[in-house]
Amino acid sequence: MICEGCMDLIVTIVRKGWAEEVVKASRRAGAEGGTILHGRGTGIHEKKTILGIAIEPEKDVVLTVVNPEQTDRVLDEIMKAADLDKPGMGIGFVIRLERVIGRVHMFEKESGWD
Repeated sequence: MICEGCMDLIVTIVRKGWAEEVVKASRRAGAEGGTILHGRGTGIHEKKTILGIAIEPEKDVVLTVVNPEQTDRVLDEIMKAADLDKPGMGIGFVIRLERVIGRVHMFEKESGWD
């Protein structure tokens, strides 16, 4: 169900260095950009050690806000670009945003403001 005025947040968590590929794929599919954050992984594929010391591999987290009509297209493009259909490559998911502020440029386009 698409609610009026809602947006979707696509969260993509990938290996360090893959964030730019995710953003490029998102833009190809119609998104306007994304926010890249850095984090550490603790999933089943990150249980590696060196000399008995646990390694927590670094991750890139990409946050992409899109109109609900764009979500499937953007998510599909991200999956292909980041190989998210393969084990250990990362994960992507969608969170419905009921209220979004600060995206004034979107409303300027719709209303014809310049």
